[in-house]
Amino acid sequence: MTVTVRKAGGQGARPAKRPVRRVEVAVQGVRSPPWSLRLRRFCARVLEEAGAVDWDLSLLLCDDGRMQELNRHYRRKDRPTDVLSFPREDSRGQARTVRGVRVNGDIAVSLETLQRNARDYLVTLDEELKRLVVHGILHCAGMDHGSGKGKGMLALQDRLLRVLREERIIQE
Repeated sequence: MTVTVRKAGGQGARPAKRPVRRVEVAVQGVRSPPWSLRLRRFCARVLEEAGAVDWDLSLLLCDDGRMQELNRHYRRKDRPTDVLSFPREDSRGQARTVRGVRVNGDIAVSLETLQRNARDYLVTLDEELKRLVVHGILHCAGMDHGSGKGKGMLALQDRLLRVLREERIIQE
């Protein structure tokens, strides 16, 4: 069904812009996981649950070497990290919520660091992956948790993880 928007004065009509809802997954330095489709679906569920209007996300699943390169280049920290988020220009800002926001950006997740985190925090790989992905998505939405202003972001992260706890990406 096409929604039509009429110009003021009733002159002409044009179709309403359809929301973009795209999530792409790429790999670098690691094997392509069999759960990539479930990861894409989980991202869409997170964004729907958070109330985003549309989104265009890319996720890079990589090894520690690639993550260290990214971290060194973009954050000047010469070590791997678990997740990096790169909001695109139209998503940057100081959002307090995702509701009604367009979420556009790139997220990188180191699968090697994810495995260490899961072991260290005594959680499953699936739980840790979901935590990293939700965290990255909220940063791409313009949210931040630094300098004492992160209570809202971390509270939303916890809420989303609770609501979506039955969703499975990695079926261990």
